[in-house]
Amino acid sequence: MIAAEQKGEELLAGIRSVDPADPRLHVWWLGQSGFLLQQAGARLLLDPYLSDSLTLKYAATDKPHVRMTERCLEPGELTNIRLVTASHLHTDHLDAATLVPLAGSNPGFTLVLPHPILDEARSRLGDAPVKLQGLDAAEVLDLHGWRITGIAAAHNDLKRDDQGRCHYLGFLIQRGGFSVYHSGDTLWHEGLLPALQPAACDLMLLPINGNRPERRVAGNLNGTEAAALARASGARLVVPCHYDLFTFNTESPAEFTAACEKLGQACQVMRCGGHLVLGRQKQECPMPESQ
Repeated sequence: MIAAEQKGEELLAGIRSVDPADPRLHVWWLGQSGFLLQQAGARLLLDPYLSDSLTLKYAATDKPHVRMTERCLEPGELTNIRLVTASHLHTDHLDAATLVPLAGSNPGFTLVLPHPILDEARSRLGDAPVKLQGLDAAEVLDLHGWRITGIAAAHNDLKRDDQGRCHYLGFLIQRGGFSVYHSGDTLWHEGLLPALQPAACDLMLLPINGNRPERRVAGNLNGTEAAALARASGARLVVPCHYDLFTFNTESPAEFTAACEKLGQACQVMRCGGHLVLGRQKQECPMPESQ
């Protein structure tokens, strides 16, 4: 089992210690595609998976989800969360075993997710005190001081409902002069660069586990593709995710870091429970602080 960089009370103490007036962008990786962002005291939780629900569900099947990295937090331990995302229905992105306890300690938080999956999300969450807010590609929401724009995602296809609304999304997130792109699960598709290049993102959070049909699950960017997407989009920094959780669906970040070095793309590999800080000096693109 891979140890988290920080976990439990140590991680929570670090989160609580950040000055609410700090204008920098604070980022914690919580494993898989889950990230906690904080800027000027406001928190946004991206696609959290903080349970073992998939390991339990698939334990007696031919597709066991054997956990590789220990959990860094119990979801009910997080507080002051008003805004959460779920990029699509897959349980490692929309997990009732994470979101229901989270609602217990953060009642009334808003969950932003694609319009076509609203009914399934409500079914999973039952009567948990969560506000559901639909989003589509190119649609913009201003919530709790954060601006969120939907970006179409291909996992593996650009699935849409009968109204043309996306089942899979990424999120362009803006606050305090920062722009962050969280792709959700996606392959490269022709709509990505036109949507991302104008944003000149400070930070991109991209999957690197790749697309291998023999795994019998929908795929994602591989390390080389993630590095190329960040470079082509003009990203200041890119962080890889969606690896080191399940043994059957992971990749080493070595391909990603090698591709970033070749392209001259700034990157940072985090550990579960790790923390990085970005300042606002876009012109000089300083290295991020790692804590």
